[in-house]
Amino acid sequence: MTTQLPPDFADWLRLREPVDGAARSAELVDAVRRRLPAGRPLVVHDLGSGTGSMARWLAPRLPGPQRWVLHERDADLRRLAEAEPMYAADGSPVLVETCGSDITRLTAADLADAHLVTASALLDMLTAEEVERMVAACAGHLTLFAISVLGRADLTPADPLDAEFEAAFNAHQRRTADGRALLGPDAVAATVAAFRRRGVPVRARSSPWRLGPEQAALTAEWLMGWVDAAVAERPELLGVAGAYRRRRLAEAAAGRLGVVLHHADLLAG
Repeated sequence: MTTQLPPDFADWLRLREPVDGAARSAELVDAVRRRLPAGRPLVVHDLGSGTGSMARWLAPRLPGPQRWVLHERDADLRRLAEAEPMYAADGSPVLVETCGSDITRLTAADLADAHLVTASALLDMLTAEEVERMVAACAGHLTLFAISVLGRADLTPADPLDAEFEAAFNAHQRRTADGRALLGPDAVAATVAAFRRRGVPVRARSSPWRLGPEQAALTAEWLMGWVDAAVAERPELLGVAGAYRRRRLAEAAAGRLGVVLHHADLLAG
């Protein structure tokens, strides 16, 4: 998978990290804890780790000692992940290794020592073929995929243009980029089906972002990206996009805009 990250991508990851953490399913983490082996160090492989936010969130919820292997192609994001110490539930330091892996080319052998495989906010950026390869590599392990988009955004108060921008954004998520036909909001269903074809049970739980006045900065960043992607997919929206964006940003700044962005967490294995 080849993707060019924007220069402010790390800032976006920092902004969304606390909201991702609040959204992830605590129920599935409880199930993970019950199914991990006791009495030996845990090995966790995190796919598309970015700055390490999944590890920072999950490691303190799991018993120590732990070794996390963070698979991330972008060297700048790897350096950020390595810079911040992480700790297990008992306060013991977590050993962190980073790899510049192409996660769409990992095999079962690459994950052979894993007790758990994780990812967050990843699946929608993959193609059907890449999901199949990833699931094939993960199928022998307990696997937790968090914060996968479902293509639904509920904005309060409602606006007559909301549905048009949502549809255009979802079409943009399903675009073909550099010859890759992205799954976008279809990725969750594709991933569940891929695991089940291999006889692996999957549990799904809702993990929505709930954005209110306290998250106004994140709401504004999300909204601008949402509208820009919709216009890129449907240029005919350009004529109404400016006024719509200004109206919604003013509501967010005033604390009057609420947004629920629907995601799913998956636990397989």
